[in-house]
Amino acid sequence: MANKPCVLLVFGGVSSEHEISCLTAGGVLGALDPDRFEALCLGISKTGDWLLADQEAVRAYQVEGRRLPQVDPDWPAAVIYRRGQSVVVARLVGDRLVDQRTVDVALCPLHGPFGEDGAIQGQFEMLGLPYVGAGVLSSAAAMDKSIMKRLLVAAGLPVGPWRSLASGEWRLKPERCRQRLADLAYPLFVKPARGGSSIGITRVDRPEELDQAIETALQFDPKVVVEQGFTAVREVECAVLVDRAQGQVMASEPGEIEVLAKDRFYDFEAKYLPDQPLALVVPAQLDPAITAEVQCLAQAACRALDVEGLARVDTFVTDQGVFLNEINTMPGFTPTSLFPVMWAASGLDYPSLVTRLLEEALSRPQGLR
Repeated sequence: MANKPCVLLVFGGVSSEHEISCLTAGGVLGALDPDRFEALCLGISKTGDWLLADQEAVRAYQVEGRRLPQVDPDWPAAVIYRRGQSVVVARLVGDRLVDQRTVDVALCPLHGPFGEDGAIQGQFEMLGLPYVGAGVLSSAAAMDKSIMKRLLVAAGLPVGPWRSLASGEWRLKPERCRQRLADLAYPLFVKPARGGSSIGITRVDRPEELDQAIETALQFDPKVVVEQGFTAVREVECAVLVDRAQGQVMASEPGEIEVLAKDRFYDFEAKYLPDQPLALVVPAQLDPAITAEVQCLAQAACRALDVEGLARVDTFVTDQGVFLNEINTMPGFTPTSLFPVMWAASGLDYPSLVTRLLEEALSRPQGLR
């Protein structure tokens, strides 16, 4: 195939989900169809340096024991810029740009703040570089759990009780904050408002645990969300593909997370480290009516936030009905992550999924969306 599009794979980043982004990049690079695409890898270090990554090193990323991969800070520095109608990535050597290469589309599995929150999407918009996934506004809105829930409620969609707190509010008037939370029933889940991968989240079963849980969340974000937990709940997720140009919002077969250990929730270790007490059941064993409701709510949530490309929508299935929990506009995308696994169960394998997302991004017109 002549003139194959060059995919800029951007990963790592400065958020607490740096390592998960690296794992995702390794999976995506391995699934990229070499007959259809070329690739250029750009890693963002934990200190925010943009670096040209070694593709073989990225392809080999994996979990080793309890160690997760990171961007190598010794890789050469990179610069991305616009030249005429092209977007160019080059290696920076002193004050010279060498090995300049034109890129055609970005696939940016950066999870969390400064990657999944509209920040880098805005940079791609300024460069005029097509990219996979949601735009600036929907990325930012989905990243902030408080804003996301407000938009879902405004769209008439079911969301469990929650409150949000700002760091200044908590520092100056902690008792008033506790009073605002008093009508929420335990257990509570205290979360960084703009975090992911369950980092910084604490389950709170008693009032005396609340203050420390808030302090823990504030280590990751100056804004905190406190959610009322559900009892006898099933955590069911649904993968969504959105092609706005075609008017398509497609939902996968749902998947269910079963945490097998008592009093444990689906935290960071359960998600990413081996030998954890959980089972991922795909397709989820649900009544057909519940399956349809989960899928409809996932589609409606993506429409409410104007999501493009892809999303994973997390729900709680309870005796009182199905409630929306979160929307992830750049979900974990390793071969064993729920998003691709759910699409595989729905008839779309991992390489085909990557190809579909890239082709959808390349087909979008530039300018206002």
